[in-house]
Amino acid sequence: MTATTPGPAPSLTSVFVRLKLSLLANGLRQSSGRTAAFVTSAVLALLVAAGQFIGFVLLRGTAHATSLVVLLVAVLALGWAFLPLFFPSGDETLDPTRLVMLPLRPGPMVSALLVASLVGIGPLFTLCLVVGAALALAHGAAGVVAAVVAVPLAVLVCVALARAVAAANIRLLTSRKGRDLAVLSGLVIAVGIQFVNFGVQRLGQAGGLSALDPAAAVVRWLPPAAALGAVDSASTGAYGTAAAQIALSGAALAALLYGWQRSLTRLMTAPDGSTLGAASEPTRRNTSTGPHRLLPGGRTGTVMQRSLRYVWRDPKTKTAWVTALVIGLIVPLFNALQGTGSIYLACFASGMLGIQMYNQFGQDTSAFWMVAQTIASPRDAFLELRGRAMALLLITLPYTMLVTVATAAVLGDWRALPEALGIALGLLGAMMATGAVASARFPYSIPQDSAYKSVAPGQGGLAWISIFGGMIASALLCSPLIALTIWLNAANAASALWVLLPLGAVYGAAVAWGGLRVAAPQTAARLPEILTAVSKG
Repeated sequence: MTATTPGPAPSLTSVFVRLKLSLLANGLRQSSGRTAAFVTSAVLALLVAAGQFIGFVLLRGTAHATSLVVLLVAVLALGWAFLPLFFPSGDETLDPTRLVMLPLRPGPMVSALLVASLVGIGPLFTLCLVVGAALALAHGAAGVVAAVVAVPLAVLVCVALARAVAAANIRLLTSRKGRDLAVLSGLVIAVGIQFVNFGVQRLGQAGGLSALDPAAAVVRWLPPAAALGAVDSASTGAYGTAAAQIALSGAALAALLYGWQRSLTRLMTAPDGSTLGAASEPTRRNTSTGPHRLLPGGRTGTVMQRSLRYVWRDPKTKTAWVTALVIGLIVPLFNALQGTGSIYLACFASGMLGIQMYNQFGQDTSAFWMVAQTIASPRDAFLELRGRAMALLLITLPYTMLVTVATAAVLGDWRALPEALGIALGLLGAMMATGAVASARFPYSIPQDSAYKSVAPGQGGLAWISIFGGMIASALLCSPLIALTIWLNAANAASALWVLLPLGAVYGAAVAWGGLRVAAPQTAARLPEILTAVSKG
């Protein structure tokens, strides 16, 4: 009897490619909606890639094609580096911790995962864009030879960059902080759009693509844009420069693969922190340390500390605050940088931050019942609202002053700084007042099961009334300050405009105190209704 010899083991790379295809196919079989979404996204991505491809071909032979191409490839690489951090659930194979129980070595895993990573819409889109970029720059036999090397090298660098960054941060992506990061992804995209819009406007003012040349001269030496820069260098006869750029991109790919392998080794051999015994950690006393010691004592300090912890720890509260801080800074400064702004746009920062005072109890969600147990009188409600307002002012006051001063510096309009800052402080105080009243009169729930829903179903009307009604009321409360500012400017009383700064600060403080006094008895009387409204989500 002859023993049968086992056949050769299948290649690990082919196994991983089939695994990737199986994951894609099984995902599409889950529902027709998911299939439709995948097909739609694939068609849209291919249409965009085709448009980019045609645009690159039309750029062929133009004076500044190289600058535009290398910058777009650099932006593409940034997308590959950071988008996996924002959307970690988009590709199941991004999580190498699922393979730690298999008898695999990190070296072969890197090669197999790299090839498997080339399967998908993203790599196909990148390939189309890079091929179009190479066609725009390749001239002559040397340029074509460089393009044949540069295209796969640029694609591999992009894919390896995404995998290396994801592997290095996989513990973060699978933790609660990683989910917080995903919630902030919309903000990052929105801010990025603002920067792109600003760049396009500045490009138009500069008179064409020639404004890109200084930045492109630097970026063309940064992989993977350096690979496309090598195509242009080879086309113009700078063969030494082309070789150096290709070598630089190859070295970057080798470094990324090495870092990726080190991350895989660490993930497959080092214990996860969640598996370590909690008893081995030293016991920490629950005492207020650091900046918390500077807060006032009593209920006010306790409420302030709780509110600040929400800002730092709660994903939705953190997202709302970061959005307000970033957008409140971008709008006045970007308009000032474009020469079309006004120092009064700094009041936009006050408005964005003042909105955080609205729906104070809804931010607590169902945990508000614990706060409600401590409110037995209008006095208790006043202390609760005052602590929350003071926590907000701890951030919003210096921020409002910073944005106003920065806008004045960019515009060079120091004369209008006192009046603009006075109006901004008055508006901030008015929004503290109307926000306290709106929190008591129009509370609504913020769902916790979705990262993108801010209002529970059926409570949209309450949210609209609370926010927009409060904003209109705040504008009316600020009308005396605005009217005084207009009158002093019309009367050419420039020497008296400085009085608007202390007047605005005092007026804002008085209005905020009055709003808290009005909202306190309403909060105490409406506790059952508030608790019911904020607990619906």
